Amino acid sequence: MKLCHACRKEVSPPEPLGRKAACPFCRADLRCCLNCRFFEPAAYNQCRESQAERVLDKDRANFCDYFGFRESGPSKGGGAPARDRLDALFKKS
Repeated sequence: MKLCHACRKEVSPPEPLGRKAACPFCRADLRCCLNCRFFEPAAYNQCRESQAERVLDKDRANFCDYFGFRESGPSKGGGAPARDRLDALFKKS
């Protein structure tokens, strides 16, 4: 499932994805860093691909050769059991 970074609606981008491709719902650029599988806010230049050129506007279309649309699966909801285990560590007996 591929989601638009701006409106979070499911999109079916054409292959290959052109630089001017836009979300049919909100018209946001689809070929941008925020939709890329290599985008990582905590990484250097916010990109896990070490050879990619720096892009300043992460929400704007660009010419990056390493772009690959991020695949978003259904939410697994795995946070609750982990939170319960953490709470159990600090629970007073």
